[in-house]
Amino acid sequence: MRALCWNGINDLRVETVPDPEIVNPHDAILRVTMSTTCGSDLHFIDGYLPTMREGDVIGHEFMGEVVEVGAEVSKVRKGDRVVVPSFIGCGSCWYCRHDLWSLCDNTNPKAELQEPVLGYPTAGIYGYTHAFGGYAGAHAQYVRVPHADNDCFKVPEGLSDEQVLFFSDAGPTGYMGADFCDIQPGDTIAVWGCGGVGLMAIQSAYLLGAGRVIAIDRFPERLQMAKENAGAETIDYTVVDSVVEALKEMTGGRGPDACIDAVGMEAHGTGVQYAYDRVKQVLHLHTDRGDALRQAIIACRKGGTLSILGVYGVMDKFPLGVIMNKGLTVRTAQQHGQKYVPRLLEHATRGELDPSYLVTHRFSLEDAPRGYEMFKKKQDGCVRAVFVP
Repeated sequence: MRALCWNGINDLRVETVPDPEIVNPHDAILRVTMSTTCGSDLHFIDGYLPTMREGDVIGHEFMGEVVEVGAEVSKVRKGDRVVVPSFIGCGSCWYCRHDLWSLCDNTNPKAELQEPVLGYPTAGIYGYTHAFGGYAGAHAQYVRVPHADNDCFKVPEGLSDEQVLFFSDAGPTGYMGADFCDIQPGDTIAVWGCGGVGLMAIQSAYLLGAGRVIAIDRFPERLQMAKENAGAETIDYTVVDSVVEALKEMTGGRGPDACIDAVGMEAHGTGVQYAYDRVKQVLHLHTDRGDALRQAIIACRKGGTLSILGVYGVMDKFPLGVIMNKGLTVRTAQQHGQKYVPRLLEHATRGELDPSYLVTHRFSLEDAPRGYEMFKKKQDGCVRAVFVP
């Protein structure tokens, strides 16, 4: 089959690789009908996340049609159209049973690569470094889905691929971020980053009862989406003297009730701290540019909640004292998709959530490297590129 492979830093190629096969009786094989880029992919494409190997098939946000199932699969069958969360859950360990699916104890076969850094391994994920299991990704014609009964969610009739594709990752990540905020009716939520995850966090905050959502970004087309498609008020951080002061002014001096970071380790910014981060990142003295996260910590009201969705590694100048003195609650995780996908499908079926506007560019699988280039460089207003094998 054909698949998009990582062959080194900023070196992506579409190659012919072996077709996936049933390995365990709980596996399913999907014919991928659509997959999409994700901002977290850029971290290993750019070389900031280790343990990639030449020839690895990448891609973790996808949907498809079941074409083969193992002997122990009972809930899905050949011909089903399904969406699959990016993290793989066994369904039986303590973490899965407590809806902490991205922390599954049983789906990362390479725990020894994470334990020295994290203390304990997380769940496996498709196409996302060997530290996360080394599973083949979904920018391919076919993909193997372990634990198919837990991880495949049937798509209701009447919903298009574009409407449900982002329920694989961006949707549940954004919804989880809003859920972490313990939103009370009328709360004001600030969201840093208006990519796919940030836009889903904005809409999810409204679905969970927020009165106002304020979105921070620098790209006009993304700020326009946040305003027109997601209903947010917006701040272009390049045209204000201080995001923190702008948020204070918009909230009567109190600050947002909760702040969501949907940016991560390659945040852009302005000023001395941003320049410091860039230099240290280029020299591999740390992995993270933390401008957005620092702003969120300082902007959040006293006693508020900080919800971190961006992927991070090692950051300098992390203002822990601000968190402690202001009494902030910090919630963070990789997305627990199996918990949230059913809720998202219900919202979509009722017409309350339609993420299809995130699809700004479509490519064949053969053109996937060009799609990632446009996505990475934000060319032509690219918010998400999708690939159709």
